[in-house]
Formats: sequence, C-alpha cells, structure tokens
Amino acid sequence: MQETDLHYPADACPFCAIAAAYPDTHDDYNNDVDNKPRGLWKKKRSEGEVLKGAVPREEECGVEKTSPSSFVVLRTGDVVAFLDILPMTRGHLLVTTRNHKVKVADMAARESREIGFWLPLLARTVAKVTGVTDYNIVQNNGARAAQVVPHVHFHIIPRPATMPEIKNKSWTMFGRGQRDDLDDEEGAQLAGEMRKVLRQEIMQLGESSSKL
Repeated sequence: MQETDLHYPADACPFCAIAAAYPDTHDDYNNDVDNKPRGLWKKKRSEGEVLKGAVPREEECGVEKTSPSSFVVLRTGDVVAFLDILPMTRGHLLVTTRNHKVKVADMAARESREIGFWLPLLARTVAKVTGVTDYNIVQNNGARAAQVVPHVHFHIIPRPATMPEIKNKSWTMFGRGQRDDLDDEEGAQLAGEMRKVLRQEIMQLGESSSKL
C-alpha cells in the first residue's frame, strides 16, 4: 500500500458514511458558539442527561442504514463509535472523529477533547460487556503505520486470557490481516448491550459529578 492510497475523497470514506447515517440530533451537541466544545461542557441540563443523548436510541439503529452494516454505540457532534466489522476479538470497537480527518495531527482541539473524554467511558463499556478487563487502545497514522482506513480512529480491542485462535496472530498488526466478518445478528446484539451499559456509565458519571 502506498501512502497516497490513504487520501481518497471523504464521500468515499466508509466511516464518513456511518457518521452521515447517524447524525447528531441532540441539541446540546449541535450548538457551537465561538468554537467552544459542544455538549460535554454545557450545563443546560444535568450532565448525565446531556451526555446520555449521545447514545443512539434502539429505534435509530438498523443494519440496513449503511452498506456494509454498521453497529453504532455513540454519536456526538464530533465523535462516532461503532463495532469493527472485522474484529480482532469480540467487542472490538472503533472511536472516530465525525468529520473526515486523516491523522491525529489533523484533529481540531475540540475533537481531541471529546475523544479524550469518551475513550475511558467506552473502554469501561467494552470491558463490562465482554467481561474482559485487559485491552489495547491503538491508533495508527499513515500506511506505513498500518492505517487502512484514512479517517482517524482509535481501536479498543479486548485481550481475553484464553483464546486459542488469536495466539498466533501478530498484535502489532492492527490493519489488514486474518480477521473474520462480524455477523449482523451478533453485531446488533452486541452494540445494543454496549449502548445500554454506556448509558449506565454516563448516568453514574453524572451522579458522581453532582456530588462534587
């Protein structure tokens, strides 16, 4: 793969297609005043209620919304998270910018803050749903660094203690390789469980903040 292969138009990007299929409809995330961070930092309602609106409702989700299928767990004005359809392990989640940015160096400060906020919440969600408390968080920049999709994204990859089928896989390979497709039924069920747990994590965060 050549470095130039990573610079195709945003309208051909599969991650942009997912972001477009799951627009941010939450008012507190749609307001962008003087380039201030959206959603997370507003106090119009309780923090938990504001953040919970970033998790898609079940009626919003459907495998037919994109091709190939997508299984979205989070969608804000700046961040989208969804299951990898070629997972290294069960629960392999991708956390991306909503806007088409190729590398971390291309991200706006607001996008960096939002991803930094959501990564711990999503990591806890993945761990609780899969029952696996060890995981990798990986982010690749450029073809020579194993980036396959030229849209900045972070991998959250559970590392189960015993899983014979992955023992011979290279864990330095987070791009192309021998990986199985995620079944639509399994993906929909897993994403639904993650959305439920993420809402719980958000409400716990709101309760903790209210005690400060």
